[in-house]
This record gives sequence, C-alpha cells and structure tokens, in this order.
Amino acid sequence: MNYNSALDLAIGRLHDEGRYRTFIDIERKQGQFPRAVWNRPDGTTREITVWCGNDYLGMGQHPAVLAAMHEALDATGAGSGGTRNISGTTVYHKRLEAEIADLHCKEAALVFSSAYIANDATLSTLRTIFPGLIIYSDALNHASMIEGVRRGNGPKRIFRHNDVAHLRELIAADDPEVPKLIAFESVYSMDGDFGPITEICDVAEEFGALTYLDEVHAVGMYGARGAGVAERDGQLHRIDIVNATMGKAFGVFGGYIAASAKMVDAIRSYAPGFIFTTSLPPVVAAGAASSIALLKGAEGRALRERQQAQAKVLKMRLKALGLPIIDHGSHIVPVHVGNPIHCKMLSDMLLEDHGIYVQPINFPTVPRGTERLRFTPSPVHDSGEIDRLVRAMDKLWQHCALNRAEVSA
Repeated sequence: MNYNSALDLAIGRLHDEGRYRTFIDIERKQGQFPRAVWNRPDGTTREITVWCGNDYLGMGQHPAVLAAMHEALDATGAGSGGTRNISGTTVYHKRLEAEIADLHCKEAALVFSSAYIANDATLSTLRTIFPGLIIYSDALNHASMIEGVRRGNGPKRIFRHNDVAHLRELIAADDPEVPKLIAFESVYSMDGDFGPITEICDVAEEFGALTYLDEVHAVGMYGARGAGVAERDGQLHRIDIVNATMGKAFGVFGGYIAASAKMVDAIRSYAPGFIFTTSLPPVVAAGAASSIALLKGAEGRALRERQQAQAKVLKMRLKALGLPIIDHGSHIVPVHVGNPIHCKMLSDMLLEDHGIYVQPINFPTVPRGTERLRFTPSPVHDSGEIDRLVRAMDKLWQHCALNRAEVSA
C-alpha cells in the first residue's frame, strides 16, 4: 500500500469539502483577555479579539487564580511525579476534589486529565461495575460520551435529542430488573440549548435508572454558586453522577466527576483512564481549586450576570441585522451559515480584515448543512468590541450574500 497516497487522499477530501481545519496561532497576554496577538504564517503579527474561546468568564487571567498557581509552583515544582495511586496525589488534588464535591453537593469527586477522559473512562467503567447496564444516551451527546458508551461493549439506546417521551418509550420496553443509566447534557454547546433535567430525572425515578449529567458548558455559568443548570433548576440532589471541566468557565485545565463516595471509590478503583495516567500537575490543581472557590461567591455571581447580559446584547444586535441566530437562551451565540466553504470564508475575513477571531464549526462537530460561527461573549468583551463585531458581521454577511447570489445566477 502507498501510505503517503492514502494520507494525501484523506487530507484532500477535507480540502475539497471545505472543512480542512487550520490552527490559528494566538498569544494571549496576561491581563488583556479577550485581546490577543495573532502570529501569522508569514511571520507578521496582528492584535485580535478572541470571540470563540471557552474561557467564558476570563478566569484564566484572574489574579487570585494566578497567585494560587504561583504558590503551588514555588512550593512543589512543575509536575505531579506519578499516577494518583503512585506518588501523584498531593494536598492540592485533595483540596480541588473537596471544592468540587462541595460545589455539586456530593459526597466526593474525582479529577481526571480532561472532561473527555472523565466521560469516556466513567461511562465505559460503569458497565464493569453494573453488569448488563443499559445506557440511554441523548442523540446529541458529546463525542466523549458517545465513545464511553460505545467502548463499554454493552447495550445502549439512543433517544431523540431532548425527547423525553422517546426516552420513556425506550426505557419502558426494557426489562425492569436490568440496571439502567440515562446520560445527557445540561447545555448542548453547538446550539446552546438546555437539556430537560427535571423531566429526565422524573423518568429515571419512575424506572429506577441512574442519572449521568454532563455540565461541561454550564459549570461556573449557572446556579447561585456556579454548579450548573442542575443547581439553577433545583435538581442537584437528583443527579447521581455529574461530569464537568475546569478548562472552560473555571479557566484552567482538567475534568472531573462528582457523585456519592461509593460511586467515586468504585470508578477510581476500576477505570483504566484514571488508574494508568499521570495526575494533574499540582500547579493546575491549585489554580482550579482557587477558581471554583471564587466563583461560588459574590464575585462569581456578578461575573455570571455580566456574561448573560453581554450574550443578550450580542444576540439582540445580530438578530436586528436579520442574521440567523440560534437562540435557546444560553450564553452561547451560534450564527447559522449552512455551508462549510462560506463558513470558513467568513471566519477568514473576520480575522484578516477586522481582527476578530471566531473559528468555523463544521462537520463532524455539527451535522452537514448546519455549519456555523459560534460566538462566546464574556464579561470582559466591552461594548466597543461588541460594536466592532456587529458592524463586521453586517458588512461581511451582505458581501457573502451577494457572492452567493452571483454564483446561483
């Protein structure tokens, strides 16, 4: 086999479909987020504003978070030195897990190297703990949840997105004595819609199923203390396992689950994705713990309110231009484009001509024909930056519309 030719064909298909992904080399400047420097391929630089980051509240730049990380770095050095079972558990890891458990009102928490690994490792391991487990998974669940469900090699049922009636139909058809788990998300990040937590918990209670909720795009962002949508909706006590991340609203790195002490003990004892990997560096654990603690309080509430206000303003102004906004009331602002080539073209022109960085979202992240630009306003995007974005989108949307009309003619 000619391996190079096969590689050329595989990469060429992505170029032909207009969905080849390129890395945009940016350099964040401490204290200046969301502004950054774009390092162009030709060696020149340009100041830009980041509009597609997942550091939703700017906590990656917060002085308290940085101070905690400096303290841990000076105290312990760079890495953890081992797996959690072999020399890689420190006071910083224990402190972080205590903060997480308290945040979600659970008995215990377990930290992983990412929320992806936490989902994959936990969902696949649950089949070992509960033989014959049937997992009911929302059709739009994240790739990490899909992989965890698939890798467990057990029965699964896929229910239509947010369709509780379909979920109930599926679960009612199965043996009532078999263990069951419903896996779903609180905020689906590509459309920004919410999962029906209360209704799904009702079904779980009726049929004796466990609930597994991914709050990755909601922790820090919703609820009185930032525990997510389950806290906002008063449903924390009905969720058996919460999955989330420290890499988005908390502004640092890593993922976790929170659950009962027995559940966490079982996962940590059986999950290969936890057992056989080096633990988070103490410096990262210290920063994440500081961020979570801070966002539980008054400053966190103020940041959440400011972020929601900025998202509402941006949606209102883009809607006023007639742009096809997908608005489900969350903090995420997707603009539907529907074509990978046009989506990439808009992204490139925003960056090159206006210093606005928003990455195109194409297949397989979203279905073909639903390509979009996904804006993530933060509390530190000021009114001037919003104004520049809206003006640029108005100009470029009209330009792309004219080009599409000419091609059609």
